[in-house]
Amino acid sequence: MTQSLVITAIGEDRPGIVNDLTEVLLDASLNIEDSRMSLLGGEFAIILLVSGDAQSIDAIKADKDSLESKLGLSILIKPTIQRERADNSSAYTISVEGMDNPGIVHKLAAYLSQQNINIVNLQTRKGHAPHTGSPIFTVNMQVDIPATADIDQVEAGFSRVCNELNMDAEFTPA
Repeated sequence: MTQSLVITAIGEDRPGIVNDLTEVLLDASLNIEDSRMSLLGGEFAIILLVSGDAQSIDAIKADKDSLESKLGLSILIKPTIQRERADNSSAYTISVEGMDNPGIVHKLAAYLSQQNINIVNLQTRKGHAPHTGSPIFTVNMQVDIPATADIDQVEAGFSRVCNELNMDAEFTPA
């Protein structure tokens, strides 16, 4: 029977970090089903969903401390089960962009939480406007909106929050 783990790892960025970790997983007969990897400051962060038989899962969990030393990573391993998207929800992509200010992600997440909207994926990026060089903050997220919610009202309320933050938002059915 196949089991699943979420593995998070973080360590100082260096060439070969992905190769080293994925080689360990391959040698342990684990399959990478989903992943997110990104350079954040000087640290390389990795989130993986892996699957394998019980023996492989138990072996990687037992080797965690030696893997941390060998790979120079801080590792967290957590058993998980596959999540099914609720049939009574609609998937949407939301893109938000505007001037960078503290609290943007919190205020957006607070509104969505109050509407019982689940954030499935969220990515942010700070950059600069092409002509002015002003700091620009971008938020891209995928959400599940309950079927009982009025999409127009949800979008209007979210737009009000974005207007208060001086940001533009776009809702797109996924």
